[in-house]
Amino acid sequence: MSTSEDTAAKISQFESPAGSARPRQLQPVGWPQPKGYANGMIAEGRLLVTGGVVGWDAAGQFPTSFIGQVQLALENIVAILAEGGAKPEHLVRLTWYVVDMDEYLANIKLLSTVYRDVIGRNYPSMALVQVVRLVERSARVEIEATAVISN
Repeated sequence: MSTSEDTAAKISQFESPAGSARPRQLQPVGWPQPKGYANGMIAEGRLLVTGGVVGWDAAGQFPTSFIGQVQLALENIVAILAEGGAKPEHLVRLTWYVVDMDEYLANIKLLSTVYRDVIGRNYPSMALVQVVRLVERSARVEIEATAVISN
């Protein structure tokens, strides 16, 4: 098979079935299966992106706990998605910024539960970055989201 035929074959294997509106995970053959995220995603449609979403309520108040902030940040993302006609299953990427990586890792089991309660079992591509601080001094986490809504 020529290089262009090989490339075409690889591209066609990632095309969604006709009428499919959901993004799909990309998992290269032989790679270890990631836990709680995808290596890559493919989707077709309208792009919805958020800014950095923090875990505050409508009054701008933060819960004192890390988990409480994560839950509100995820709920705020779901509200933004809904405003754009999207649902959590349209998410293709999340970038998490945390001020304390150890706090994140120490809460991983509870984080998983909160994530599934708010987002469901959709695990898009994700990145996790520790930062010195966030713009909102009380914020412990900030999450950027990208979703694709089928046409």
